[in-house]
Amino acid sequence: MILSLRSYNHEKELHGVLSLIASAFAFSLMTVCVKKLEGRIPIAELIVVRAIVSLVITRFMLRKAGISPWGKNRKLLFIRGLLGTGALFCIFQSLAFLPLSTATIIQYTYPTFTALFAFLFLNEKLRKRILLSVILGWIGIRLVVIPANFNGKALAIPLFAICIALTGAILTAIAYVLVRKLSQSEHKLVIIYYFPLVSIPTSLPFLTNNFVIPNGIEWLWLLGIGLFTQLGQIYITKGLSFLPAGHASSINYSQVIFSTIWGVILFSEPLTPYIFLGSLCVLAATLISLSAKGELDLKRS
Repeated sequence: MILSLRSYNHEKELHGVLSLIASAFAFSLMTVCVKKLEGRIPIAELIVVRAIVSLVITRFMLRKAGISPWGKNRKLLFIRGLLGTGALFCIFQSLAFLPLSTATIIQYTYPTFTALFAFLFLNEKLRKRILLSVILGWIGIRLVVIPANFNGKALAIPLFAICIALTGAILTAIAYVLVRKLSQSEHKLVIIYYFPLVSIPTSLPFLTNNFVIPNGIEWLWLLGIGLFTQLGQIYITKGLSFLPAGHASSINYSQVIFSTIWGVILFSEPLTPYIFLGSLCVLAATLISLSAKGELDLKRS
């Protein structure tokens, strides 16, 4: 019986880890689509388009599964959607000011806040390996924001952009803790559904006299934002239903690796020694997190 329970827990952890890595990959492709638009389309418009795509797909999936879209804890679902929308505004805005890899790495201070908030509000234990992975990830982020020279050109990170990315990280952390809490009583599709449901009415006022009609390939990038965000939301919600929030968020550091690769290959962004060392720290944080084992609370999963 004990061996069977351990095998079951291990299988759930594995599903959670794979889901979170798939989510990180999808979100990294979403940031590529945002970066490809080069800031021509207003951020609110990006969020509305993303939300419409997600809303249609999720509603179809809910109807096919025969699940009511309205959920039980509507107040908490609404707050999660509001926080997620705010986080998206910050993330998209930071991508307009920063290189893809740098914006992603700064955004990934959120596991530090997630682990802290999960400890304070969900009573999740802060295991030593998780703490170590969070510390390593923070060191990696600190290395990235150090001004450096590349081919004789100064590369400084604007303080304003750093603050925007950090604000997005804090909002993301709180949203992830709420997802973990909601996953105890709500279906993952319901949690996902409320995100675009709240995003659309929240973002529309910002489009007054500020709407831009996309041209040519921009439609493809907009569609990519919607599709990849939807995939990322599905996989991250699934992963958070299997793993504690602090553990799950540290695994998501893997998005930094993906975004660094896309930045170098697709946008010719310089790979400075600081960014390289920072990325290694983030990779080490991910590997340590993957090796962390612990018992899952079956009642909460």
